[in-house]
Amino acid sequence: MKNIGTEIKWAIIFTIVAMAWMVFEKLMGWHDEHIAQHYIYTNFFSIVAITIYVLALLNKRNSAYGGKMTYKQGFISGCILSIIIMILVPLSQFVTHKYITPDYFNNMIAYTVEEGILTKEAALSQFNLTSYIIQSAIFAPVVGVVTSAVVAIFVKKR
Repeated sequence: MKNIGTEIKWAIIFTIVAMAWMVFEKLMGWHDEHIAQHYIYTNFFSIVAITIYVLALLNKRNSAYGGKMTYKQGFISGCILSIIIMILVPLSQFVTHKYITPDYFNNMIAYTVEEGILTKEAALSQFNLTSYIIQSAIFAPVVGVVTSAVVAIFVKKR
């Protein structure tokens, strides 16, 4: 495995784009007046995330491997990318919920309780910074590894 500069670069890009997506969600009203649609529309970020993984692995293939990359090299690079993203999760979650959308947790708590989706206690335990950091830190490497496994199939080149 060559150095991990490419993975660090793309993990930073991923994190910045994820926070930009949060700005987009906020502007679209999915964190307040249209919060009922949030759970649907937030999933569109997966298209952006997959695109970033493709671009990252193509960049790795071209810069570190001279245009040729095995499945294993692509998969390992994607896994490293996922781990670095996981490391950046606490910072990105803090910035997101402190500066980008500080009312998100209160709005989501109110919505889920009013709609009878969660009890007040359950909503309070689910919608807070600590919970989101933990959820994201688990979600990032799990989904990242799966994404890496699939993307590596398409970017390998002999």
